[in-house]
Amino acid sequence: MEQIKVRLMEELQTPVAFTIPLFGGIPVTLSVVVSWLVMGALILAAALGTRRLKLRDPGKPQLCLEMAVEFLNGFTKNNMGAHGPDFAPYLGTISLYILLCNIIGIFGLVPPTKDLNVTAALAIMSAVLIYGAQFRYHGLRGGLKKFMEPMPLLLPINLMEVVIRPLALCMRLFGNILGAFIIMELIKMMAPAVVPVPFSIYFDLFDGGIQAVVFVFLTALFVGEGIKEEE
Repeated sequence: MEQIKVRLMEELQTPVAFTIPLFGGIPVTLSVVVSWLVMGALILAAALGTRRLKLRDPGKPQLCLEMAVEFLNGFTKNNMGAHGPDFAPYLGTISLYILLCNIIGIFGLVPPTKDLNVTAALAIMSAVLIYGAQFRYHGLRGGLKKFMEPMPLLLPINLMEVVIRPLALCMRLFGNILGAFIIMELIKMMAPAVVPVPFSIYFDLFDGGIQAVVFVFLTALFVGEGIKEEE
């Protein structure tokens, strides 16, 4: 049991992939490297998928892309109002990034979202989007006024949400992916042959997809709450 504990603690660490020889050495963790691979794959897929778009007689790949874009625009409009499609590119990109980061374990790589630093950065980006949109569409005075809705008495609670919302996004994603990673590592230690396969399908694919959807849905919901008066 002690050996399992030691091995599990080793797997939970975020190893340094390499060090950049600048300013005394800048360590680059493995989660950052895997994130670069994910971003590179997304950029390559976007470049290849959009290089031969046609106005007439589009092929099946283009029709699938158009259906995905239409679905995303409809989703943002239904949940965020008339300004929702303005946020569709960000939400679509971040959903694909999180999805690939969550399911990349099936390729033998460590999910970057297992690293608290990665999920914290995603949550901070969403917080900037949430409150940036609030001030963009309501102005400085209107944006500040939103913190006193539905009544001024709730001002302290609304101000606490500035921290609570990104913290909830961060810890929900981090906790679920870390928990799934721990369970998969324990299963691999106990039965390294065929048994982990169905569990990998669930934790890496199904649960990873669900967590990506939840993160994007909550971000859209919070942004929609901040700009709902402008519908």
